[in-house]
Amino acid sequence: MTWRPGLRAAVVLTVAAVSLVTTVVMAWTTYQLQAGSARERFTASAQAAFDSDAQQAHQFLVRSAAFESAVDGVADYMGARLGLTWALVNSTPTSGPVSPVEDDRYLPVAGTFTGRLPVSEVDRARDHRGSVRYTADTPDGPRLVIVGEVEPGLLLAEFYDTRGLDRELTTLRDRLAVVAVVIALLGGGVGVAAAHGVQRRVRTAADAARRFGAGELDTRLPVRGRDELADLAGSFNAMAQRLGESIEQLRRKDEQQRRFVADVAHDLRTPLASMVAAADGLRAPDAEDRARSAGLLGAQARRLGALVDDLLEVSRFDAGAAELRLDGVDLGVLVEDAVRLSAPDADVTVRRTGDAWLFADPRRLHTIVRNLVTNAVRHGEPPVTVTVDGTAADVVRVVVADAGPGLPADLAPVVFDRFVRGDRARTRTEGSGLGLAIARENALLHGGRLDVRNEGGAVFTLTVPRGEPSG
Repeated sequence: MTWRPGLRAAVVLTVAAVSLVTTVVMAWTTYQLQAGSARERFTASAQAAFDSDAQQAHQFLVRSAAFESAVDGVADYMGARLGLTWALVNSTPTSGPVSPVEDDRYLPVAGTFTGRLPVSEVDRARDHRGSVRYTADTPDGPRLVIVGEVEPGLLLAEFYDTRGLDRELTTLRDRLAVVAVVIALLGGGVGVAAAHGVQRRVRTAADAARRFGAGELDTRLPVRGRDELADLAGSFNAMAQRLGESIEQLRRKDEQQRRFVADVAHDLRTPLASMVAAADGLRAPDAEDRARSAGLLGAQARRLGALVDDLLEVSRFDAGAAELRLDGVDLGVLVEDAVRLSAPDADVTVRRTGDAWLFADPRRLHTIVRNLVTNAVRHGEPPVTVTVDGTAADVVRVVVADAGPGLPADLAPVVFDRFVRGDRARTRTEGSGLGLAIARENALLHGGRLDVRNEGGAVFTLTVPRGEPSG
């Protein structure tokens, strides 16, 4: 079974790992820099000492002629250098005894070094006529060896003990290791503190989510700082706000649906009751009563048919099945026809300004205007004015205004919602409450909008884009 750390453990491990890796890298880099610098100082000091000895030995030979050979002179001078391991290798017979070669190694002709020198390093120093450096493991431990000519063919080798340098570097390495461990422990402590803070904020968010899920829709998280958890808190608050608004809208819709069921039941019951009474009246012996019953039956059937048509239209919008059939339309002529059909006997004035031609669905525009005019006649006061404004280049507007008291304050925000009706004491005829909702859906389907305001009465403004001719 794979172990998966929790949030707290993950934060602690991450911070500790980052601290450890960072510290190890810094310690290693520091050690390399310090070690390189120490070795360079040691080598430079040894090289300076060798160069001084080689120069002094050469001058000693020049000033003194009491020695039988150059080997004896240099050996005499180097003998005074106490505490230094050295050796002489000679390949020139005129300078003294020649160093023999055994197993690719020179045997020194003089010196305090008891070992042998590799032929390759000595020959390299002689061929380049300069000093060469290399490291060697001697019976006394590791040494830095510097070989160089004192006289042609006569080479001096000096051995410098590196154990002190090695001890210094070992001490530095141990100290850096201790520092790395301390910093790693401190990083772990910081990780524990950071994990505690993160875990506390996450628990707060989880508790808020549980309370929100339990129905406390006003639950919000405090937003502190600008980190990812602050972004999470802001996102949670925005989500909670949107969900709260959506739930409130659903509640309102549910209330509207319940009210609609009651209203539709009433609207259906009234014409059905009238139709039943009219049907009974058709059996009356008097011809005048039968004619009156037939007229009542026809009127109620038409009323019932209009209600069914509205419900079918709403269902098409809900199903996304409503479609536009665009055609060239003179909106001024269409408005006059809609006014004539919807309010033939009402005091309605139609005014036209500008070019009212546009490409739209004539049937749906006719429905919008007819519903607006019917609403103004039923719920407003005369006179009613319908203005067709075609002065704008990209849109055409239809403004329907009445001279009534305007919309009540509580009705204005929801006047375009479905199943909403005004005060029954103000309405003189009954409707389904779908007319303005259908009008707005048709306006949106055209890419337009439908607005309302109170200005000496209710003023509805339809704005429709002129559109472009199809195919």
